[in-house]
Amino acid sequence: MSARSSLIRIGDLDGDGIGRILGTAERFGEVMERDIKKVPTLRGRTVINLFLEPSTRTSTSFELAAKRLSADVVSIKGAGTSMDKGETLKDTIRTLEAYDPDVFVVRHPQVGACDVVARHTSAAVVNAGDGTGEHPTQALLDLYTVQREIAPIEGLHVAFVGDVLHSRVARSGISAFRMMGAKVTVVAPPTLVPRYLGEALGTEVSADIRDIADADVVYVLRMQLERMGTGGFVPSLEEYARMYQVNHSRLRTGQRVMHAGPVNRGVEISGKVVDDPSTLIEAQAGNGLVVRMAVLYDVLSESQTAAPGVPGVSLEAA
Repeated sequence: MSARSSLIRIGDLDGDGIGRILGTAERFGEVMERDIKKVPTLRGRTVINLFLEPSTRTSTSFELAAKRLSADVVSIKGAGTSMDKGETLKDTIRTLEAYDPDVFVVRHPQVGACDVVARHTSAAVVNAGDGTGEHPTQALLDLYTVQREIAPIEGLHVAFVGDVLHSRVARSGISAFRMMGAKVTVVAPPTLVPRYLGEALGTEVSADIRDIADADVVYVLRMQLERMGTGGFVPSLEEYARMYQVNHSRLRTGQRVMHAGPVNRGVEISGKVVDDPSTLIEAQAGNGLVVRMAVLYDVLSESQTAAPGVPGVSLEAA
């Protein structure tokens, strides 16, 4: 039903679309360096942030992104909604649709929830993470961070390390980096790698942590304990850390480390690496703001061909 452009999975964009959003983010980055950081680009538009799963970075950056663009913002968290009383997602969206929003930003514990939302609204839908499915705006901000902090993405080698099985960050990120010309290697215990991964996404898959040695970027994935239950995916967290923790002894000089957060210090990554000034973790969090500003602008742009600053799009202070 959604009549506007949506971003539900990274595959909704091609290389040109990704480049357009990253270019727009660059322009908004310039705005964020001004004393007055608010612009009237989305004045009169309404953004509903519907977060039905815990979030700090994504929810905060999306709310601030919409406000910096002068949109009206309504933020709804899982606890305290009518869904606690048994209302379905479909009926919740139908109710909120009555208020004529322009964008729904949705985080939900179930894969495919954003497709359900899109079927019942004429607003644009942006996936802020659906269970173990996808997290396209995280992939975009990761690309943006690598471009700004390291080098053009084409030809770089990126190693994703850890819990790929439960990671929406990995699913979107692997596809995005490969789409932009990077070589991608996955390093993880076989129990934490989807069987289809190597063939479906064209990645190398290894169970040996030493295979991160040639990577330019080591992308550490959180052990998603809340999704594992009693599954026995690893013998213990201590054993996992012994075999796969990213620490200084396993990194070579010049490698850059990324992590989408939140971090399990001492499990998938050592505290010393988290605190190392060369890691990109804080840069990722900060870049989430301008990238999500660019995404909101993009899904509401009629032509989707121009970056902010073209006629009709104001970057003057609000």
